[in-house]
Amino acid sequence: MSSEHKALLLGAGFVCPPAVQALSEAGVHVTVASRTLSAAEAVTDGRSNTSAISLDITDSGALDSAVADADIVISLVPYIFHAAVVKSAIKHTKPVVTTSYISPALWELNEEAKEAGITVLNEIGLDPGIDHLYAVKTIDEVHRAGGKITSFTSYCGALPAPSDANNPLGYKFSWSPRGGLLALLNSAQWYENGKIVEVNGKDLMASAKPHDHFSQFDLVGYPNRDSVGFKEFYNIPEAETVFRGTLRYKGFPEIIRTLVAIGFFSQEKLAILDSEKDGSLTWAQLTAELLGLSSDAGEADIEAAVLEKASFLSEEERERVVSGLRWIGLFSVDQVEAHGSPIDTLCAVLEKKMAYGPGERDMIALQHRFEVLRADGARETRSSTLIEYGEPIGPGSRSAMAKLVGLPCAVGTLAVLRGQIKEKGMIAPWTSAQIATLLRDELKKKYKIELNERSFIELEEQVF
Repeated sequence: MSSEHKALLLGAGFVCPPAVQALSEAGVHVTVASRTLSAAEAVTDGRSNTSAISLDITDSGALDSAVADADIVISLVPYIFHAAVVKSAIKHTKPVVTTSYISPALWELNEEAKEAGITVLNEIGLDPGIDHLYAVKTIDEVHRAGGKITSFTSYCGALPAPSDANNPLGYKFSWSPRGGLLALLNSAQWYENGKIVEVNGKDLMASAKPHDHFSQFDLVGYPNRDSVGFKEFYNIPEAETVFRGTLRYKGFPEIIRTLVAIGFFSQEKLAILDSEKDGSLTWAQLTAELLGLSSDAGEADIEAAVLEKASFLSEEERERVVSGLRWIGLFSVDQVEAHGSPIDTLCAVLEKKMAYGPGERDMIALQHRFEVLRADGARETRSSTLIEYGEPIGPGSRSAMAKLVGLPCAVGTLAVLRGQIKEKGMIAPWTSAQIATLLRDELKKKYKIELNERSFIELEEQVF
């Protein structure tokens, strides 16, 4: 590809380096833009064909100037900023690539983007992204053969490798945990046996169930937000069940449910958590306050109050959860680093205690399962599975998550630049089987990223 092509990449998060490397190696000059120049420079450091700039995305004039100077815009900032980016891109007739779901705010810009003649490729990361590429592959194959998808279930988990899941939650953060924690309070809905099933956000963790399709791991799964629309997106109106879920290690949901019950997920500002105070508040005192106990309550009283709040725990779970809360430090006399609200104060300590350490690895586990009624009447179960481990944490290492989000993003960007994706407006890999095939084949050929596909056909019982 000609080095004349210029990409503006907005953001400097951990998924950016693989995308920047892949694009620069393909001959695209990548300008990485971040509010903090040093963050952008960290992404471009040591890479040829790149540059770094400081850019406040909320400054429409500065954004317009940067967009006007690029051939394509890659938006890897939080999704709430995508609409502003796309509006600027429409003004300057520049295509856009994001790894996020197409939000209602983006759908509102669909016709404007079409009129401007620009492609806005979304949902080309891991989840969403790679998951789409293999969902539509199997669905298209089944439909072409005259079959029907009677059930589609999909689970994905971004986790520590089993050997590094060495804390009571079996989870670690490589970014600020606030968004991930609050997502555990999202409501969810899906199709099950032909009916829409809903779960309120406060009950999301209670809906977690053991997941045995990855028998080598001790996992549980819970619903991932709104799966109802995927019946239409994937063109499977015949499906009785359409479900997408998230994977975590066993024990995670019970600790989260207990933290919620105590009040640690509250976003309400509390006077005792005013960061301007003298810093004499202990974790035991904060936990006691949230439980309605006196500030001089002892550890035994606090534990008893916790278990009363968490009456949903089994006897086995009670001991494990209390041990986990003690590990976090909720009963300790250590001083609290106050951040205004319980959730922000909790995030500050979890970000430190649950960070990946040197030499540790992350892991991605993704699986689709399709129940199929074939044209010949036979019933078939098909699966598509991916298990990917990141590189051990160290200078220049890439996590599995960074690789599986950044590289699909780069492949999508190159496809748009090369004119291989001609559709205009808001599109995603599920838009057409042709787009999905193009991106999937390139990921497999160039980066050996693919899902392992298997099939099992149910045979009718023979009577002899």
